[in-house]
Amino acid sequence: MSLSAADVEYLRRCVDLARQALEAGDEPFGSLLLDADGAVRFEDHNHVAGGDATRHPELAIALWAVEHLSPEERAAATVYTSGEHCPMCAAAHAWVGLGRIVYAASSAQLTGWLQAWDAPAPPVAALPISAVAPGVPVDGPALDLAETMKALYERAFRR
Repeated sequence: MSLSAADVEYLRRCVDLARQALEAGDEPFGSLLLDADGAVRFEDHNHVAGGDATRHPELAIALWAVEHLSPEERAAATVYTSGEHCPMCAAAHAWVGLGRIVYAASSAQLTGWLQAWDAPAPPVAALPISAVAPGVPVDGPALDLAETMKALYERAFRR
């Protein structure tokens, strides 16, 4: 499935959340959870600067969803995110039964940029969501947001 104009607008909000995280001294990642009716039910950005590297917004969404949504509501929900889920977040997404994932920048893009900047590699393999959660529908990246995400990542990770 290709990205719709609405998908891109939700991704722009995720990029804004990523920018907010960066401006607060954190890593630039932001995410939204939309229900089947298109209402934003939860949004967050990274909170890893305090030392807990698991404080990703995608994991926060999965934890929130399991507490507040029925299994049917979770399956009908969509997660929008500025960067493709890491393996931890992809697994959490699948385990709690969330629906579609839409991302602005892929793990492959981020990996390539980090290598080009001689930045340290993350401690976890940058697997695509489909390798971790093969039953989850996934769309991305959003090519028109690539340069914006690259610039945010560069500010955060280039040494």
